[in-house]
Amino acid sequence: MQRFGRPEEVGHLVAFLLSDDASFINATTIPIDGGQSEKY
Repeated sequence: MQRFGRPEEVGHLVAFLLSDDASFINATTIPIDGGQSEKY
C-alpha cells in the first residue's frame, strides 16, 4: 500500500478481536502490515 498504517486501522482489528464476533479465533497471528508480508 506504500504507506504506514494509521492507529485507528490497528484499533479496528483490536476491537474486532475483543468482540464476541471473534470468539472462535485463537492461537493465530494476524499480520496487520498493509500486505507487506506478501512480498517476502
